[in-house]
Amino acid sequence: MDKPETTTPPLIDAAALKADLNKLCINNASPAEQPNMDCLTRLKQAVEAARLEARRRLEAGGSGRACAEGLSDFQDDLTDAIFELVIMDETVCPTPEDRQAAEDVAVVATGGYGRGLLAPGSDIDLLFLLPDRHGPLGERIAEAMLYKLWDLGFKVGHATRTIKQSLQLAQADTTIRTSLLDARLIRGNRALFDTMQSRFYAEVVKTTARQFVDAKMSERDERHQRSGDARYRVEPNIKDGKGGLRDLHTLHWLSKIIYGEDVGAKTVADGIFTDEEAATFQRCEDFLWTIRCHLHFLTGRAEERISFDVQPRMSELLGYKRLGGLRGVERFMKHYFLVAKDVGDLTSILCAALEMQQLKSSPMGLAKMLDPTSWKKRREVRLRTEFRIENDRINLAAPDAFERDPLNILRLFSQSAKTGAFLHPDAIRQLRHSLGLIDATVRNDPEANRIFLDLLTETKDPATILRRMSDAGVLARFIPAFRKVVGMMQFNMYHHFTVDEHLIRTVQMLRGIETGDAIEELPLSSEIIKLVEKDSRLVLFVAAFLHDIGKGRKEDHSVVGARIARDLCPRLGLTTKQTDRVVWLVEHHLLMSNIAQTRDLSDPKTIKDFAEVVQSRARLQQLLLLTVADIRAVGPGVWNGWKGQLLRTLYHAAIPHLAGGYAPDTLPTRVAKARTELCTALADEGWTPKQTKAVTSRFYDDYWLKFDTATQIEHAKLIARAGKENTKLALDHTTDEFTEMTELTIFAPNHPRLLSLFAGACAVVGGNIVAAQITTTRDGFALDTFRIKREFATDEDEARRARGIEDKIKRLLSGEGRLQKLLDNRRPAEHRVEAFAVEPEVTVNNKLSDKLTVIEVAGRDRPGLLHDLTTALSDLNLDISSAHITTWGEKAVDVFYVTDLVGKKLHGEDRRQRIVETLEEILTIEDEPAIA
Repeated sequence: MDKPETTTPPLIDAAALKADLNKLCINNASPAEQPNMDCLTRLKQAVEAARLEARRRLEAGGSGRACAEGLSDFQDDLTDAIFELVIMDETVCPTPEDRQAAEDVAVVATGGYGRGLLAPGSDIDLLFLLPDRHGPLGERIAEAMLYKLWDLGFKVGHATRTIKQSLQLAQADTTIRTSLLDARLIRGNRALFDTMQSRFYAEVVKTTARQFVDAKMSERDERHQRSGDARYRVEPNIKDGKGGLRDLHTLHWLSKIIYGEDVGAKTVADGIFTDEEAATFQRCEDFLWTIRCHLHFLTGRAEERISFDVQPRMSELLGYKRLGGLRGVERFMKHYFLVAKDVGDLTSILCAALEMQQLKSSPMGLAKMLDPTSWKKRREVRLRTEFRIENDRINLAAPDAFERDPLNILRLFSQSAKTGAFLHPDAIRQLRHSLGLIDATVRNDPEANRIFLDLLTETKDPATILRRMSDAGVLARFIPAFRKVVGMMQFNMYHHFTVDEHLIRTVQMLRGIETGDAIEELPLSSEIIKLVEKDSRLVLFVAAFLHDIGKGRKEDHSVVGARIARDLCPRLGLTTKQTDRVVWLVEHHLLMSNIAQTRDLSDPKTIKDFAEVVQSRARLQQLLLLTVADIRAVGPGVWNGWKGQLLRTLYHAAIPHLAGGYAPDTLPTRVAKARTELCTALADEGWTPKQTKAVTSRFYDDYWLKFDTATQIEHAKLIARAGKENTKLALDHTTDEFTEMTELTIFAPNHPRLLSLFAGACAVVGGNIVAAQITTTRDGFALDTFRIKREFATDEDEARRARGIEDKIKRLLSGEGRLQKLLDNRRPAEHRVEAFAVEPEVTVNNKLSDKLTVIEVAGRDRPGLLHDLTTALSDLNLDISSAHITTWGEKAVDVFYVTDLVGKKLHGEDRRQRIVETLEEILTIEDEPAIA
C-alpha cells in the first residue's frame, strides 16, 4: 500500500480491525448472510470510531492537514480490509485461483484521496486498474467493494479500466488527467500500477503540459465566476471560491505536471517560489484544511460554504476572542481573508512565471502584442522610466529601483495603469521586500500623494489598480488607517464584501456612474455627475475611498472616519475647503439613505430637517452620488429601482429648501392647489363636476399632501369602480419593472387592523412590504396603498402574484379565512438569520414630525414580524398614518407615523413606556418552525 509520508498517528488499530473481520468470516457458524452483516456492523463501528477520534483531535487543537491525513490513512486501511473481505467472499472469488488472481487488480486512489488528504465529507475516488487480458473477476471485485463502501455511507467516484483505456481518456479529458496526477496504489498489482504511472508521464503529461496549464487556468477562472469572482465575499466557498483550497490544488497540479512533485524544493530551486513562499503555501493549506474539516464536522455534510450560521461556532472552536471593536467571529474571518489573499498572491506569481517560461498563454493575446500602440507604450516605458515590460508584465529595470527612490513603488502602479500591463512576479516579490521603505517620509511626500490621487481619480479603472496596491500591501503602508479594514468582515447579512473590498467597489461604482455605465438605471445621478466640478470631483472620490475606513472601532465608524479624513486629506494635498467637504461627506454618508428609506418623505418636517443638515445644493449633489455608489457597492441585489426613486424624491424635495429664500405655501394653499390639479386632470378624462366632487370631497387635508396627481387619479378611478359595482371593497395593483416594486391599493370600510391583515397576507405568501400609506376618508372608508418588492421578472407573473394577495385580503376581510391558521403554515425563516443576535430597540419620537409621533422599531427580521407589530399598535389604540419598512440583512427597521384615535400626538411617559415594552416583547419572540 502506498502511503504519503505522514507523522499522523492512526485513528484506529487497523490490524485489530482486520483480525476482527477475519474471525467473523471464518468462525461464524450462522447462515451465509450473517457474516456479511456482522462484518458490515464492525466496519460501521470502525468508521464511526475513526471519525470521532479525528474530530476529537481536531477540536483539541490539531491541525486540519493532520486531520485530513488521518482520515485518508484510515480510508486506506478500510479499503484494504474491504478488499480482503471481498476476495474471501465465495460469490466473488469461488476458487483459490480466483483469490490469487484477484491480486492482479490494482486498487488505486485518485484525486484528493490520491493526494492523501480527505475531509470528513469528501468523496472517495477509486480506480480499479485491470490487466489488458482480464476476465469478469476484476469487475466482480470492483462491484463488491463499491457496494460495501456505499453501505457504509461513502460517496464513491469510481472507474474500472485498463492502462490503455486510462491513457486514452487522460489524453482527451483534462479532469481524468488531473485525477491521475495524484494516483496512488492502495492494494494489488504493483507492477501494473507502476507501468501505468511511467506511461502516463511519458505519453500524456510531457506531451500536454502547455495545454494542461491553459486548461487549468481557464477552469480556475470559470470556477471563480461561478462562485463569485470577489475574493472577499463574507460567506466564502472554502473549496471553489477565490483564494480557496481549489486554487491551492491548482498550484499543486501545475507543479506536479511541470516538476513531478508538489510545491516544494523543485519549485524553489527553479526560482518559481522562494523558501518563504513555499512555506506560505504550506501554512495556507493547513489553515484552509482546518476550516474545511471543522465545517464538515459542524454541518454533518460536505458543506463548502462558510455560512453565517457556522462562523460563530467555528471561531469559538479556533479560539478567536473579541478584541477592540472586532468580535471573535470577525477576527476569524479577517484571518481567513488574509489567507485567501496570500493564496491569490501565490497563484499570480506562478501564473506569471509560467508565462515567462512560455508554458502558459499570455494575458496580452496575440492581437495586443502586434498592436503598434502597445509596442509604442512598451518602448516609452523602457526609455523614460525605471521599468520595462516583458510579455505584458511590468518589471523593474534594476533590482535596486525601489531602494534608490521609494516613490518608484507608486510609479510602478501608475505605469501599470497607463499601459494596462500586469505586475511581473519579480516586481511583486520586490514590492513585498520593500514595503518598509514606505515610511513617514514617503507618506508625506507631495509627489507620492499626487501619484496616489492620480491613481484614485484619473485612471480608467481605479478599482483594479487599488486592488493590486492592496494585494501587494502598498495601500496599507501608504495609508495606515486602511490596514485596519483589510480583510475585515462585518458579521451581518447586509454587507456582501469585506470593508476594504467595499471601499474599492464604491470607487468603482462612482467611476461607472461617471462613464455612463448605469445611465438607464441611474438617470439622476448620471446627469448630476456631469455638473460636478474638478475640485468637487476630487472630494467625491476621496470620500468614496474613505467613507467606511473607520469601521472596526468601538466608536461610531462615521465619526472615526471623519477624524481620519481630517488628518489624511491635507497630507494628500487637499485644500482646507476640500478637506472640510470630505470630512462632512464621510460623517454623513448614511444620512440620505436612512432618511429616504425610513422617513415619510411627504412630511414637510422630514424635508426641512434634512435640508438644514445638508445646507447647500453642492453638498446635496455629492451626498446623492456617494449614497448611490455606496449602496450599489454593498453587493448584488441590494440596489433596486425603489431605492433610487426614494433618493430622487428626497433630492428633488430638498432642492427648494436649499435654493435660498424658500417660503413654503400655507397648508390651505397646497391643499387647494393639489385638489385643483386633480379636478383638471379628471375633467380632461371626461369626468363631470358632480363625479369629481363625489371623490374629492371624501378626503381630509392630509391626503392631498401624501400623493401626487397621477396616484390620485388612480385612486379616483378605484373609488368610482367600487361605486359602479356597488361594493364596499375594491382592490387594484400596478407593477413597475424599473423600481422593482408592486403597488397594491385597497379601498374598504375603515378597519383598525387593515394594515395588520395586509401584512399577514403578505407574510403568508412571502411578500416583502417596504412602505405603506394609510388614508382615512370623511365617510369612514380607508384608502391604503402598499408597496411590496417585486418577485417575478415578467409583469404577467407578478400580476398573478398580486391577484393572489388581493384574493387573500378579500377572504380575510369577509371572514372566509383565519389569518392565524395561514400564518402558522407559512414558510419558515431563512436558517442563516438564526446566527445573528440583534438587540431590540424601540424609540418614540415627537420631534421628527409636526403632527405625528414617529415610532421606530429595530430588531431581528422574521416572517410575520410586521403583522405582529401592526397588530400590537392597533391593540395600543394607535392610528397608523404611514409605515416605512426597511431590512438591512438580518435586521428589520420599521418606522410608523402614528396618532392616537382622535388624531393627536402621543404624550405621557407612561404611555410611551407601555409602547416600548409591548413592541420590545414582540421583537424578542423567537422564530417558530412552520407547521406541516
